Amino acid sequence: MAGGKLSPRQKMINLMYLVFLAMLAMQMDKKVLSSFGFMKEKIEDSNTVAATNNANSLQGLATKASEQPEKFGELNKKAQQISELSNGFFDYLSSLKDKMSEDIADEDKTNYESQKSPDKVDELLFSGEKFTEEGNKFVAEINNYNTKLKGILGEKASAEILKNVDKRFNTNPDKSAEGQDIPWLKGRYEGMPLITSIANVSQIQSDIRTTETEIYSALVGGQLESEVSMSNYNGIVALDKNAFYPGEKVTGSVVLGRYDPTLKPTRVEFNGNKDYKNFKDGHVVVDMPAGAVGDKKIKGTIFFTENGEEVPVPFESSYAVIPRPNDAVISADKMNVVYRGLTNPLTISIPGIPGNKVTASAPGLNRVKGNSYAMRPKAGNEVTIRVSGKLPDGKPVSSSKKFRIKDIPPANGMVRNQFGTVRMPKSSVAKVVVGAGLPDFLFDLKLNVTSFKIKIPGQITIPVSGTRLNARAKKALAKARRNDLISIFDIKATVSGSNYKLKKVLPVNIEITN
Repeated sequence: MAGGKLSPRQKMINLMYLVFLAMLAMQMDKKVLSSFGFMKEKIEDSNTVAATNNANSLQGLATKASEQPEKFGELNKKAQQISELSNGFFDYLSSLKDKMSEDIADEDKTNYESQKSPDKVDELLFSGEKFTEEGNKFVAEINNYNTKLKGILGEKASAEILKNVDKRFNTNPDKSAEGQDIPWLKGRYEGMPLITSIANVSQIQSDIRTTETEIYSALVGGQLESEVSMSNYNGIVALDKNAFYPGEKVTGSVVLGRYDPTLKPTRVEFNGNKDYKNFKDGHVVVDMPAGAVGDKKIKGTIFFTENGEEVPVPFESSYAVIPRPNDAVISADKMNVVYRGLTNPLTISIPGIPGNKVTASAPGLNRVKGNSYAMRPKAGNEVTIRVSGKLPDGKPVSSSKKFRIKDIPPANGMVRNQFGTVRMPKSSVAKVVVGAGLPDFLFDLKLNVTSFKIKIPGQITIPVSGTRLNARAKKALAKARRNDLISIFDIKATVSGSNYKLKKVLPVNIEITN
């Protein structure tokens, strides 16, 4: 367009071309601003889901710690410290975003094309060539999180996690095209459009949740990896019964913790016998005289070869040789607790006394047949079962035992009989049936979902009655896009055949594939 003498017509064409380019640049600029806004929305929706999943992981670890404090107590303490630190940093970043957008009217919060000016962020974080008090605090909060997080993790933390922490929470200077150092805060935020800065802070919040997820997974995974090592096995003596009469044979077996019949030991020491040969299908066969009345011990060692070295797995147990029955035997067929809202099967007997001559009583306890009973717990946290009967010589025997009463544990929300995050096409989501299940629960229960809430990115949360999406939810679903993560939560469910309502049902997520 330059050079030579131009006609008026050509000059006009050139001017129109320049105007066209300027209009095109303005339009592209608006699209970029909108893109940052949409990216911020997706990040914030993802952060909400991640926070829920992390909370569930923490709750699961806390439960394990309460049940097995020696194994999971220290891990739970570390996880709680990380959660507290992360939530504090996350909340600070939320307050920073509020300060950045405080001048924007509520109705303009999603008008991202209008959030172009860098003035508010520059005023908040910079003072000439220096940083404001808020700017210094922003950088200090990032560095503080990095340092404290690595301090909690300790020297034995995963190298990959430590690398990710340094990569995500790093305020080292950036390099200019000429190779000069540019302070991190200036390079990332000075002169940037307001929506860009807000999106960047949201990304740091996402890094916090992602880092938490990786750490919680590594903490539990490291413990499980440690448990499967052969050096952590214990021998378990499993006798056919706990007491024997004089002259009887003591029968039973000694097995390893995992009850794996494929394991073959190098050798076995059993009650002083250095080369015990009675080993079959992964367990040491116990077959010996009971001996005289009194307490007896079974002790020995199973040896395995691991990584070229012999690993000893000691075992020890005891049994009593008694002249006659002197106590009741009460055992839970399913577990050592009874669950509220369920019919818990129990076996109650007194050795040497027929079941029809044994009496058992407790609130909610009923005899089914013979030694079989059913317990439907009442109020409270424990129940005492009292048992009485008469020995063949007419002497009465009575005993009692306490059982803990627990609520049914949290169920998992499910779609397509899957829980967690389920991937499916958008066209299939409208047809899904929301269910609930207890995959790790010992009782085989059918759960009925009565209602739930659904959150589709960019849309308000919609309550739904029943198990299928209603018209309002389907209308919101139509606006979902590929890779959107739809959250189904606040699921209400009851146990089939009972009016018992589950106290908690964990959410289920659906990822749109196309």
